[in-house]
Amino acid sequence: MDTATPHTSSSLPSISSSSSSSSSSSLIPRSSSAPQVQEDQIDQYLAKQDGKIYRNRDPQLCRHGALGKCVHCVPLEPFDEDYLNHLDPPVKHMSFHAYLRKLTGGADKGKFAALENISCKIKSGCEGHPPWPEGICTKCQPSAITLNRQKYRHVDNIMFENHTIADRFLDFWRKTGSQRMGYLYGRYTEHTDIPLGIRAEVAAIYEPPQSATQNSLELLEDPKAAAVDEIAAKLGLCKVGWIFTDLLSEDTRIGTVRYTRNQDSFYLSAEECITSGYFQNQHSNPCRLSRDGYFGSKFVTVVATGGPDNQVHFEGYQVSNQCMALVRDECLLPCKDAPELGYAKESSPEQYVPDVFYKVRLIDQHGKFDKDKFGNDVTFLARPLPVEYLIIDITTTFPKDPQYTFTSTQRFPIENRDILGETQDFHSLATYLSQCSSASFLDIVSDFHLLLFLVTNEVMPLRDSIGLLLDAVKTSNEELAQTWKKSEQWATIEQLCSTVGGQPSSSLGYEAMGGPAAPASSSAMWSCLHCTFMNQPGTEHCEICSLPRS
Repeated sequence: MDTATPHTSSSLPSISSSSSSSSSSSLIPRSSSAPQVQEDQIDQYLAKQDGKIYRNRDPQLCRHGALGKCVHCVPLEPFDEDYLNHLDPPVKHMSFHAYLRKLTGGADKGKFAALENISCKIKSGCEGHPPWPEGICTKCQPSAITLNRQKYRHVDNIMFENHTIADRFLDFWRKTGSQRMGYLYGRYTEHTDIPLGIRAEVAAIYEPPQSATQNSLELLEDPKAAAVDEIAAKLGLCKVGWIFTDLLSEDTRIGTVRYTRNQDSFYLSAEECITSGYFQNQHSNPCRLSRDGYFGSKFVTVVATGGPDNQVHFEGYQVSNQCMALVRDECLLPCKDAPELGYAKESSPEQYVPDVFYKVRLIDQHGKFDKDKFGNDVTFLARPLPVEYLIIDITTTFPKDPQYTFTSTQRFPIENRDILGETQDFHSLATYLSQCSSASFLDIVSDFHLLLFLVTNEVMPLRDSIGLLLDAVKTSNEELAQTWKKSEQWATIEQLCSTVGGQPSSSLGYEAMGGPAAPASSSAMWSCLHCTFMNQPGTEHCEICSLPRS
């Protein structure tokens, strides 16, 4: 499926980096003037944990007392590959904090360990020759990159709190047949199944403005993006990833979908890898071991697609740090007719691009691995490039016992779904409140999309006065919610809802259902009593707030 980043950005963001090395870590003394980095809470927590894998005394192999230890029962390090390979299922990538323990272990305690971000750009400040394309030297030239499987991953598991979150997101595709994209909001917690692992827990999905068809998605400019991030932060949430659908119906009678993403086609297309790299560069991971103050990203990608059983499956991914560097420095392109292939740009007078290689183990006619005459794997230039070298897969799960950050049992309309006739206005709010009459006030307002509407609506935005309510939802405090309910702002909201009642948003639709026809309007412009907007003659509802004229 084709994806496109917001059309207001003509190119991917450029983040400067002082390193041109193709490796992710090196042994260099860390400068005492390194920037003070405020790491994420989960990183601070895991850095204080022991992380070792404790084993019980083996009754057959251990020949010592209860207080003794031997090679058969001594605790293992969190990066022990043999232990990870024998887990069920086997773990191909150690956790990022286990990788940090491997770097900072040993006698020097990580004194010389540092993480370097890859740079594909020419170093600035080289005065020994004219600038590119007239000149370049080994001092300023970025090193060639050989793509390798990343040994670690920044996130080890993705978990949706409950099935309702995913089902509501999929409803758009079920009703229209068009694909859909959304941002995942949640939190990072410890994933105990893997030593020092990190889990991304998804509590809500925000759907930004977008243009979609059956085969493509294009993100549009979102004027509410900053407000959404601000509300999420006050609720104790952050943007942990993005999700998109790639679904084609196979049999509508039994609800099956086509199994299109597999080893014979692709898991992520090159364009999707580039988009993922773009998002990961926007949400870099704060890291104290990096001179730049950041390294990699915890931002995840989830694809809702058909599985081997022709049911909807959720597959999680990230792209490697090497892919992030290629995307950040605008060195990677998709292939038009082969979605499973990327293409490393060639150098031009405007941009120098280092050589990008990948290694392949060829199988000869006898079924054995074939190498070159020097006994090495065969190396190819990444023109084109199989995107499997850039992808890291992440297990995506749902809990046995559903969890609910937002406890409302009713469904307030999701934003930016006007094409379905689902609009966020005071008509829909009045209908929603009438359906929740028997619930507690905290349960009524504990809906992510409702809170977004209260803050971002154009009639009476509550951005500066909703802090107490957000604290009540965050802490599940009914007393705080009742205190905010007594405020003037909520009284005004109730007054607006009582004015419009539970009528549909469209007066035409209401008449079609047998409601009274609107009276003939005057020929002069009229001012809305609620928002003072001057409306054109011949209308009985305000164009801005959708409230009635009378």
